[in-house]
Amino acid sequence: MTDTAFSTWHIKDDIRSDEDAIGYLNAALEERDSASLQDMLDVVARARGMTGVARTSGLGREPLYKALRPDSKPSFDTIMRVADALGAQLYSFPQKHQHGSGA
Repeated sequence: MTDTAFSTWHIKDDIRSDEDAIGYLNAALEERDSASLQDMLDVVARARGMTGVARTSGLGREPLYKALRPDSKPSFDTIMRVADALGAQLYSFPQKHQHGSGA
């Protein structure tokens, strides 16, 4: 029997560039689920370094961790401050018409 070593993989390990980070944030936004966006903001913030994101956002490090916990409900202001600190801009676009909508 051979010993096999497995390394622990985390999605934040895949975020190596601004494009990677924005791609993951956009995918979370496409889910149309606030928990998905909050989770991805947390992942990207951890990949970038929570201390720096906290400093840039104007939030303390502990309040940032608390705001991005799965059981928290961060304010829109907090979401925008974190997005800004990550170099992301959140935009709105007209919804694509759903099939069968008659449009």
